[in-house]
Amino acid sequence: MNTQYTILWADDEIDLLKPHLMFLRSKGYNVIAVNNGPDALAIADETPPDLIILDENMPGLTGLETLGRLKISHPGIPVIMITKSEEENIMDQAVGSKIADYLIKPVNPNQILLSIKKTLHAPRLVENRAQNDYRREFSRITECINDSYTLADWVKTYRMLVHWELELSENAADIVQLLEMQKTEANAAFTKFIKRNYAQWMNSDNPERPLLSPDIFKTKVFPLLDSGQKVFLLLIDNFRFDQWRTIRPIVEEWFTSDDDLYCSILPTATQYARNAIFSGLMPREIERMFPHLWVDEESEEGKNLNESPLIATQFDRFRRRCRFSYNKVNDSLAGDRLLRDFSTLMHNDLNVIVFNFIDMLSHARTESKMIRELASTNAAYRSLTESWFRHTSVVDLLRRIAQSGAKVILTTDHGSIRVDNPVKVVGEKNTNTNLRYKLGRKLNYNPKQVFEMTDPARFGLPSPNISTAYIYACGHDFFAYPNNYNYYVQFYTDTFQHGGISMEEMLVPVVTLTPK
Repeated sequence: MNTQYTILWADDEIDLLKPHLMFLRSKGYNVIAVNNGPDALAIADETPPDLIILDENMPGLTGLETLGRLKISHPGIPVIMITKSEEENIMDQAVGSKIADYLIKPVNPNQILLSIKKTLHAPRLVENRAQNDYRREFSRITECINDSYTLADWVKTYRMLVHWELELSENAADIVQLLEMQKTEANAAFTKFIKRNYAQWMNSDNPERPLLSPDIFKTKVFPLLDSGQKVFLLLIDNFRFDQWRTIRPIVEEWFTSDDDLYCSILPTATQYARNAIFSGLMPREIERMFPHLWVDEESEEGKNLNESPLIATQFDRFRRRCRFSYNKVNDSLAGDRLLRDFSTLMHNDLNVIVFNFIDMLSHARTESKMIRELASTNAAYRSLTESWFRHTSVVDLLRRIAQSGAKVILTTDHGSIRVDNPVKVVGEKNTNTNLRYKLGRKLNYNPKQVFEMTDPARFGLPSPNISTAYIYACGHDFFAYPNNYNYYVQFYTDTFQHGGISMEEMLVPVVTLTPK
């Protein structure tokens, strides 16, 4: 029923529109009719309607003038403008005033009804359609989960799940809960897949090896450089596929995008995954070939301080001459400085820029109750990502890059997952503090709850000690120590973490952007 909606219709020929008014009232709308702009403004002030229909060509106070005043006094009321004129400048003025719709006379009742439905009912209609479509797709997604035998299968399945996560409104709690259950089921199956196949991928000659962190330069960056393109590699730390999908419409104002998903190596943490990207090597190879550039977990030195030298080693190893720059953006000042120096950047063949905001947001959300409230759900977390993206220098930087004609590879080192299930683990004092993976000697854990690597070399990982083992939390689990168990459970439940095994952490975007 539409009885809750009131429509104010202002037209100097309103008496000729009685059939239209009767038709709308028969559909359950409360329609108030006036024949001039001042009366429309007065009624809007007294009893604001849900929607206003305005004739553009009214004598006295014109429709456009009335629209201008309405946008000042009642900016939230949607307006549909109707006109006899097809002049482009009038259309431009109306559309520029953020009207909901623009119709040209003569209009029939069904045309008006369609415009009203699009304006007033679209969110509910879209939500209902999305819920019904997801219910129909539920069984097919379950089949895809059960039939995912390769990483390409899992990429397809994960894309479907992210699509529905973005389509379904959080207001539909029962459907969202159903989707979350299906994602949990998918992550359980994905974990089993990783346990079965991950070790085999360490062989670079394996024809079934998917695109992994060390392959990004070879497969995505080098071909563009070989074609003579100027390239920007923008790496947004801790950036998930659903977050990319959220900001994609902004990016596509200036670029066409070709998005792909690759598999982050384990651990899905900066020290390992990002260094693997920049060096083109697995962590064990970095430690063996460039021990001065590898920092052990036990070291207090920053784990990502050698990224520029690691990039240089990759170019040297492949005997490539490339002039490149490396920049890290941790705050607005660093972003503004990049924009000021943009002309200098264009002298390079490759510019690598790391943005740390989302990783900083993830950590801040853990530490700050206020940030946790702001990003209380995955949808809110995506919204904060979009807000950051819109209002920082990264947008201006992309605009400048598009104008320059350079291509962009937009990617990340790993994603993150919201954790809620503590798993007990005991380790020595020097065991690392990450909640999603642990490495050390004499780790005590339930092997059924983790993915264990007791032979790190087989998985391309360094071994600080001969008896070092790595273990990974799976799905929504996180590690907690028994001697401080209640604190860990209370403090870290419902936080975003990374380092372990999940689609959200491992299946991450690598996007090629071409200027329009």
